[in-house]
Amino acid sequence: MRCPKCKNIETRVIDSRLTDEDKAIRRRRECEKCAHRFTTFERPEFASFIVIKNDGTREPYDRDKLEQGIWRACTKRPVTQEQIASLINGLEEGWAANKKEISTARIGNELMQELKKLDEIAYIRFASVYKKFRDIEEFKSELDKLFG
Repeated sequence: MRCPKCKNIETRVIDSRLTDEDKAIRRRRECEKCAHRFTTFERPEFASFIVIKNDGTREPYDRDKLEQGIWRACTKRPVTQEQIASLINGLEEGWAANKKEISTARIGNELMQELKKLDEIAYIRFASVYKKFRDIEEFKSELDKLFG
């Protein structure tokens, strides 16, 4: 594993432990050249499926892309890395169970359902981008469904 600080390839594992409800391994590593310590995560690859976009194009599923979108919605909210990892793990298991391809519509809708359970403000933020509200009335209607 390459050191993120000095780019040296020689690093060693200092500590390993299970995380994400025993679905991943967290490893603390130390660079043998500069002694910088960093953390890596190892998890099984569930996500070997293709995403069908709204315009019909297909691309490989990208967990990092999904996680970045979730973090944008959860900025300055009391949401932890573990909660987001658990949310994504649960969704990925469902998506990869029987499907080789999955639509962005299904991904977005199921993600919004999970965000609504996790944090209502993050849900509204994500929904406002995902659903592309045209005006304030559409936005208010969504808020009324959530809080009304």
